[in-house]
Amino acid sequence: MALTFDGMAASANSVRRKRSVLHHLIETAVELGELPSNPLNAIKWKPPKTTGAVDPRTVVNPVQARALLTAVPFIGRTRGPRMAAMFACMYYAALRPEEASALRRQDCELPEQGWGRLTLEKARPQANKRWTNSGETHDERGLKHRAKGDTRHIPIPPALVVALREHIAQYSTAEDGRLFRTSKGRPFSSSAYSAVWQEARRLTLTPEQVASPLAARPYDLRHAAVSLWLNAGVPAPEVAKRAGHSVDVLLRVYAKCVEGQQDRVNEKIADALDD
Repeated sequence: MALTFDGMAASANSVRRKRSVLHHLIETAVELGELPSNPLNAIKWKPPKTTGAVDPRTVVNPVQARALLTAVPFIGRTRGPRMAAMFACMYYAALRPEEASALRRQDCELPEQGWGRLTLEKARPQANKRWTNSGETHDERGLKHRAKGDTRHIPIPPALVVALREHIAQYSTAEDGRLFRTSKGRPFSSSAYSAVWQEARRLTLTPEQVASPLAARPYDLRHAAVSLWLNAGVPAPEVAKRAGHSVDVLLRVYAKCVEGQQDRVNEKIADALDD
């Protein structure tokens, strides 16, 4: 449980997740009368510590983000162009990949000018077919950390409004209104969009940056978006609402990514001391 298939030490999050699954399986066996008790309860074990904080080295600045997004349409004949607006949603609206996968035309307010809005209702996380209700690799779920039927409203800047309008004009939508899919109407697999993203990194970043953690995963676009909002001075409750976090989780996860605040904080403390 603490090792990967190649014998290397598993990450702290993986160890915690696997032990939790094993614990629940044994508890189910106890409830069904297959076991008299849960033997895990007799084992002294301390869960490995996890930081949970975003590594600032993964966060791109706005110039780097725009360069990466500009490169995506030039990758492949159809894959890159079809994914460009999806990656833009991850950066400009801080969408998780599974939220972008479920985005529908009816979820989008896209005016001809100015800011628009996304109303998120569903997510389509990828999993093994054996573990989904539909028997497909992408199963429709509610939003992460939200009650069933809950929604999240995200104002989006003109740059994303334009990208989405152009995407819809070029590729239309699926029968259910979904925006992002392959030419055969299937959801993009994580391996497919990750491959496109790595190619965009190679086209845009220096060799040293490619070898670094900088924007190593498409998910890091979401981290860049939230970090940008916080550093721009957007109040934490508003950032949390748009990103789909609680405020305490937001501040804990992104604490290391908030830059340039120390001098302003010191000035406020100095002013208070002088009163």
